[in-house]
Amino acid sequence: MSDTFKKPSSLTIKLLSISTAIIAIVLTIQLFTYSTTTTTSPKKTMESYGYQIVSAPLPDSLSFATEKVPLHNLDVAENFERELLINTYWQSQTLLFIKRATRYFPVIEPILKAQGVPDDFKYLALIESSFMPRTVSPVGATGIWQFMKDTAKENGLEVTQEVDERYHIEKATEAACRYLKNAYSKLGSWTLAAASYNGGISGISKQQVIQKNTKYYDLLWGDETGRYVYRILAAKVILSNPEKYGFKVEPHEKYQPILFTIITISGAVSDFADFASVHGTTYKDLKNLNPWLRESSLLNLKNTVYQIKIPLRNTDKL
Repeated sequence: MSDTFKKPSSLTIKLLSISTAIIAIVLTIQLFTYSTTTTTSPKKTMESYGYQIVSAPLPDSLSFATEKVPLHNLDVAENFERELLINTYWQSQTLLFIKRATRYFPVIEPILKAQGVPDDFKYLALIESSFMPRTVSPVGATGIWQFMKDTAKENGLEVTQEVDERYHIEKATEAACRYLKNAYSKLGSWTLAAASYNGGISGISKQQVIQKNTKYYDLLWGDETGRYVYRILAAKVILSNPEKYGFKVEPHEKYQPILFTIITISGAVSDFADFASVHGTTYKDLKNLNPWLRESSLLNLKNTVYQIKIPLRNTDKL
């Protein structure tokens, strides 16, 4: 490559000048056309495409576990509306809530009723775990009812390396009932019992003493506990009437309960893959129905009696 700079010819200079002039003319025409179009064409809006964002309708009245929510209080109404809007417009999450509720509500509802706990607490389980049975929080809360290990043991659940009943839907629901009834007896309100599931019984009591008030809606909370009951209420309102809030899910689109039979064991299981095969299912399906079985085998040194769910095949009958 030569280091000598060659001066452009006069022809090259003329061609460059002509090209520059042509580009300037084209740009001028485009600018004029755009200006004319934007001033004469009708403006398109999201509404013209059939898309609107509207405020979710608030109910005329609302209660939790038969305890009235004071929606006439401006602060209460706005806090509730915040959670209602979040869940209304977090469409994918709320659609999954609606779909999964069909599978898990029939399991939870009769246990709540038998234990004397209001039916509305099924929505507490929903917002805790999104009805994902294997969910574990960053701090270690586990299962549909999001029990911490110590609280689970205090309320009668077995938590070992082999068996973790926080993942056992029925037993965890019974444990949650024990906790909630204890909270109700100490705090005197189902609303406060629900709040204590997030803030702890002692945490709720402490704020009542500091603020010299005993009502959830009249107390000043930190953000998480302050939103907690309103999140439950929003789930209740939307799932009680999904179409009112824009959610249309056909019955066949909802997740149906999984049919199963029960095998009772009182000894060891050397290999759950073999166990599943013997009972006409797969290791995956067995573990999906029994996530509380934490290992691929079970020593069961104490000869505890366990009931293991075996999924029914399409050809099986109850």
